[in-house]
Amino acid sequence: MTVQAALEEAMHHETPAGVMNALVQQGVWLADEDSMTAAIHNVYCGIMADHEQPNDKDRGQARQLIAAIGQSIGSGAEVAKD
Repeated sequence: MTVQAALEEAMHHETPAGVMNALVQQGVWLADEDSMTAAIHNVYCGIMADHEQPNDKDRGQARQLIAAIGQSIGSGAEVAKD
């Protein structure tokens, strides 16, 4: 199922929680820059990181990943050049 089809199906729910649950059931997750930054830090830096909190590099990678995902689903997003 495409992201658009999953969203169209989920929008029939009456509550925001119903919409989010329907999206998750279809394998569609929503992430903002902050949550993507934290995820990138946790996955790629992990316990061996030389820093405890996400840094500017993690945030830049999050922006790049969000833009790349947007491009792949046809949102017209552009990958930022850091």
